[in-house]
Amino acid sequence: MSDVIQLLPDTVANQIAAGEVIQRPASVIKELVENAVDAGARHIDVVIVDAGRTSIQVIDDGKGMSETDARLAFERHATSKIRKADDLFALHTMGFRGEALPSIAAVAQVELLTRMADDEVGTRLVIAASKVVSQEPVACPVGCHFKVENLFYNVPVRRKFLKSNATELNNILSAFERIVLVYPDIAFTLHSGNSELMNLRSGSLLQRITDVFGKHYGQDLLPVEVKTVVGTITGFVGKPEAAKRKGAHQYLFVNGRYMKHPYFHKAVLSAYERLIGEGTQPPYLLYFEVAPADIDVNIHPTKTEIKFENEQSLWQILVAAVRDALGRFCDVPAIDFDTEGRPDIPVFDPHREAVDAPRVTYNPAYNPFKASSDRVAAYPDQMEATPARTEQPSAPPTLFDTPVEAPSLISEKSPVHYQYKGRYIMTAVKSGLMIVDQYRASLRILYEKYRTQTADRTMVPQRVLFPEAVFFSSSEVARLETVLPQLSAMGFELTSLGGGSYAVNAIPAGVDGDPVALVQTIVSESDLQGSPDVTTASDRLALSLARATAVPYGQLLSNEEMEGLINQLFACGNVNYTPDGRAILCIFPQTDIEQLLG
Repeated sequence: MSDVIQLLPDTVANQIAAGEVIQRPASVIKELVENAVDAGARHIDVVIVDAGRTSIQVIDDGKGMSETDARLAFERHATSKIRKADDLFALHTMGFRGEALPSIAAVAQVELLTRMADDEVGTRLVIAASKVVSQEPVACPVGCHFKVENLFYNVPVRRKFLKSNATELNNILSAFERIVLVYPDIAFTLHSGNSELMNLRSGSLLQRITDVFGKHYGQDLLPVEVKTVVGTITGFVGKPEAAKRKGAHQYLFVNGRYMKHPYFHKAVLSAYERLIGEGTQPPYLLYFEVAPADIDVNIHPTKTEIKFENEQSLWQILVAAVRDALGRFCDVPAIDFDTEGRPDIPVFDPHREAVDAPRVTYNPAYNPFKASSDRVAAYPDQMEATPARTEQPSAPPTLFDTPVEAPSLISEKSPVHYQYKGRYIMTAVKSGLMIVDQYRASLRILYEKYRTQTADRTMVPQRVLFPEAVFFSSSEVARLETVLPQLSAMGFELTSLGGGSYAVNAIPAGVDGDPVALVQTIVSESDLQGSPDVTTASDRLALSLARATAVPYGQLLSNEEMEGLINQLFACGNVNYTPDGRAILCIFPQTDIEQLLG
């Protein structure tokens, strides 16, 4: 019997490894830019064509590589970052595995121009599908110039599954932002074809944040800074009013490395409890500095999953730091000078006769967990014992969302309604008590209205008195360009002012609200997916506009307004669920009410 186990060729092994390291054009840019940072570059330029499908160029002014290093850098597990296994727990660089360059060279055509400061000439190296095509001396500036062309040209299945140019460009911008927000002392530029998407000069962290997200963004940030023996946490968190339902910029970094950490994300949200609305997310940019030996970054090839040794301690420190920042922002004066007409607070007199503490009377035999059939009175000296009941206790009533038939229900509802906690509308129907979520009902009504008007092209623009300026980050500009035709069809008129700024000249007629907030909300939520009936870009925009203009929780409604809202809801095609699949109403059956109170 012949042997069946064989050693894979390097080209095949490299392609397999590239499947984890290089997933899309954004992965190439991330790896090459991080290498440039590790090389001590002070200026990094990135140029892409067709969202990275055709060409990606990364140019830096770092220390460069020698002729031998340039060739060896494309060998698997060849790295200058570590020497032994213990170095994994003392990392001060972004990369360390030595997998990025060989993975890129395995699925693309790569050209490298590099020169060190002490060398008179540099090296030009051309590699395709892990094979060296040519290597020769060349005149070039100090640093490295990588040119990656035809990504996944030899892996057609991977290339076929790349998303649209707009989606891939958005991923590139996201990956680029995660790096530039860590190194404000390095200048970056990003070009897509002939368009300049970012031009970031070196400066302070706050200046870098405003350069990336806009000047208005810096006005909504609160500083966070805490130093402990466990670690240091610095950065910024957003004011409560800056929270968004979608598109909030949330970043966590540790030792200069972007990370995804749901546990710390939950810590930040817990500090905002009762300060922001339900379903909204606050922006934050938080930077952790801990001892390299206390973290493990060698978890996943993308290096975004990181384990902490003192995770629980850092969680408590983070919550306290964010609450302190919010507390200082929301602080009120401790001295109140308006005391006229108020009663005086008595001064403590130690010689005054002591006052007896209040006494509480209770029945030690009372057990609230005993069944009602043999429950004794809480105060037997004041009440008679309850006679025993022989019937079995019924199951507790539950609210259910069985789809209701609109024609039969609308004809039997009461004309009088009650609003509960500014959130639910309660009204009597023949079968029991109907409970309607006012925000979700308004969302369904407005969605169907805007969807119909967009399809019939009956939405007309209403010009604002004074055009207002709205600023978008580079990633938001890319998203805006894809939905701009649909926005125009809905009645919005936007004029580009350059630099990511747009003037809002008109909004759809009959739509109330701040024009700037409306446009920002629609653009940030334009990529949301809903239920199967929200499929097209126009439907998603209609849903986003409905989210921005629906009746919010907490808004008090008159009986006439509640009556109109319910009547409009039952005129919709679907009265049971919102466009994104959440229940709008439920019925509390009359029989369950009688059993509960029986």
